[in-house]
Amino acid sequence: MKIADTVSLAVRNLGQAKLRTSLTTLGVSIGIASLAGMVSLGVGLQEQFFSRFTNAGLFDVVTVTSTRNPMAGLTFGRGARGRAVVPFGRRGTGPGGARGTAPEDPSAPPPPPDPPLPPLDDAAFSGLAALDHVREVFPNIRVPVQMTFDGLSEFGTLVGVPMSTRGQGAFQTMKAGEFFASDTDDGCILSFDLASRMLEGDIGALIGRELTYSYPARAQPGTPGITVPGTPTQVRRVPVTCRIIGVVERDPSPGMGVQALAAGVMVPIAQAKTIDAAAMTSTILPAATANRGAGFQSVTIKVTRSQYTQDVQAKVRAMGYQAFSLAEALEGATRAFIILDIALALIGSIALAVSSLGIVNTMVMSILERTREIGVMKAIGGSDADVRGIFLVEAAAIGLAGGVVGIALGWTVGRAINIAANIYIEREGGTAATLFSMPWWLVASAIGFSILVSLMAGSYPAARAARLDPIRALRHD
Repeated sequence: MKIADTVSLAVRNLGQAKLRTSLTTLGVSIGIASLAGMVSLGVGLQEQFFSRFTNAGLFDVVTVTSTRNPMAGLTFGRGARGRAVVPFGRRGTGPGGARGTAPEDPSAPPPPPDPPLPPLDDAAFSGLAALDHVREVFPNIRVPVQMTFDGLSEFGTLVGVPMSTRGQGAFQTMKAGEFFASDTDDGCILSFDLASRMLEGDIGALIGRELTYSYPARAQPGTPGITVPGTPTQVRRVPVTCRIIGVVERDPSPGMGVQALAAGVMVPIAQAKTIDAAAMTSTILPAATANRGAGFQSVTIKVTRSQYTQDVQAKVRAMGYQAFSLAEALEGATRAFIILDIALALIGSIALAVSSLGIVNTMVMSILERTREIGVMKAIGGSDADVRGIFLVEAAAIGLAGGVVGIALGWTVGRAINIAANIYIEREGGTAATLFSMPWWLVASAIGFSILVSLMAGSYPAARAARLDPIRALRHD
């Protein structure tokens, strides 16, 4: 029997029992809609999670530090001043030593200190910039400042922003105003949180107004200042007035390295370097009197493409520095989303498994109703393969129709839930997001899986029909 004849006969047989076929197809559709909906939720959540980091330009960023303390990026300013934090268990927690370890022997020599890492000075900048696939290298500059505006003041953080970030990451869209015109621009950009505290209502009214920030610097001999407790060092406050030119919607600080401190006011990185060179910005007061170390404490490397991030990171570590990239840290998150997608797919497959029983029932009932027809087909020369093929084509047709309708149903329900969820999110002051995402590969996979499940469900009825004895089939009432 030709393939065209098999398909034509199978479609005609399905049309003879329209109600039963429609109900079976509807069951498959609900199963596919459940499966596709659950997986599309997992895909949507994954896309939302990773898109935030992608939009912030974090996957092509490597943060380099010149200290072995992984929390070093949380301190301000240049170089390592004072002693680094001793890891737990290195020298104990008191007379009894570290928890779970024996007390130290007072006569034992202290363990040798770890060798210092090379400084992040001008020579290091040249070496890092010369690496393959490196687009830019700039220091992470964060200076604690006191901000004053309209008679009110608060403490915050001044961040140096390179000009290359124009139109990237947090600066893709400005909440108000514009980006710096040049590296010598005397304007400043505010974070949205800071701008909201400075002025209630329309933050656009801040554009063009002046903000004063001041940072601590070493006072010259003979000039008034505040004495640092326990030291002879005099500290003075240096005020700087800038014109507010823009407000960013989200904090750009995560893209500036490993620092987790929120940005307050942002200036071009050239000006930030000048301020950082004069500021006393250590978070440890006794170390504030020490001379400034050579180079910066951490720098950011931007690679040409995100796929080169880990290669550049390995080369930086080979140079003797500590290196961190978000791409490496998110490998665990990727595995977690894969597990989530599998779990959601298994939950959604329950309805499809139940609907497959409906396919079996429909095919078995079709055999009972068409036993004499099957006998006639075999009597005139039809083979077992021909009979089996007809029933398998019928099952595949049900799976195809159910898959297409199920995808449409799942997309419609997901779209409705997404609209309702975004209305609630926006009322609560959040940003609208796509919670359900149905890419083309999910559509194709769902339809293919629907056909496969239908073929598996119809394989038993098809084999049963092929085994019918033609003589007994012709005698069947």
